[in-house]
Amino acid sequence: MTFPVLEGKVAIITGAAMGMGLATAKLFAEAKAKVVIADFNEEKGKAAVSEIEANGGTAYFVKVDISKSDQVQEMVAKTVEKYGRLDVAINNAALTPDNAPASEFDEEYWKKLISIDLTGTALCMKYELQQMIKQGQGGSIVNISSVSGFRPQPNNIAYVAAKHGVVGMTKVAALENGDKNIRVNSVAPGAIDTPMLRGSLEETGQTEEEFAPQLSLLGRFGQPREIAQASLWLASDLSSYVTGTTIHVDAGYTSR
Repeated sequence: MTFPVLEGKVAIITGAAMGMGLATAKLFAEAKAKVVIADFNEEKGKAAVSEIEANGGTAYFVKVDISKSDQVQEMVAKTVEKYGRLDVAINNAALTPDNAPASEFDEEYWKKLISIDLTGTALCMKYELQQMIKQGQGGSIVNISSVSGFRPQPNNIAYVAAKHGVVGMTKVAALENGDKNIRVNSVAPGAIDTPMLRGSLEETGQTEEEFAPQLSLLGRFGQPREIAQASLWLASDLSSYVTGTTIHVDAGYTSR
C-alpha cells in the first residue's frame, strides 16, 4: 500500500521507460503524482504510460535525449504546458558502465557516457531548478548516483567519474537553493536487479547466488522498487528537513 504523499505534485522521471526509472514512475503514480515519463525510448515510454493509466494513475510521455540542452528545456516546457508546474524531478537516466582498464578506456564511449550520466544530469538540474525557482514554491530534486560514486570498481573509469560527479553536483545545487526551499539529494543504488545487471551476469557467466554475496550483506540483489521507495521519501514532504545528502540503498556494500 502506498500513501498519497505526492498528491497534487508533478514529477519528471528521466530514464523512466525501464528498470529503476519505470519502478519509480509506477510508485510515484501510486502516490498520486502526475508523472512525466521522460526517456529516449518512445515505444517503451508510451507503454509505461499505458500501464500506469491502466492502473488508475496519471502519466505523460516526453521523448528526450538528456545530453541535448534544447531537448531538456523542451522536456521541462512540455511538463509545465501539460500539468502547469513542476514540483519533483528524479534524474535517473544513465548509460551502461564502461568495461576497460584506465590504461585502455574507450574514448568515444567516455564521451557518450559522460554526456548522459554527468552532463545530462547537470542539464536536467539546471532547467528543473529554473522552473522551480520561477514558481517560487520550492521543490525536490533527486539525482540517481551509484555505489560507484563512493566505492570505485576497476574497469569502469567513465562511470565511476560520472557518478562521483553526480554526488558533487547534488551538494552544490543543495547549497545554492536551500534558501528557496528547493531540496536536492541523491540515491546511491547498489546491485539492483535490472536488465543492465542481468546482462553483466550473462557476460561473466555468474549466477545471482554466486555474485550477490559479493555485493550485498543481505545476500541478494535489490529490487528496482526498493530504489523507488528511497526516491519517493526524498521527493515527498516526509523528508522536508533533508537536503544535500545521499541515501545508500546498497545492502551495506559501502559499509565494508
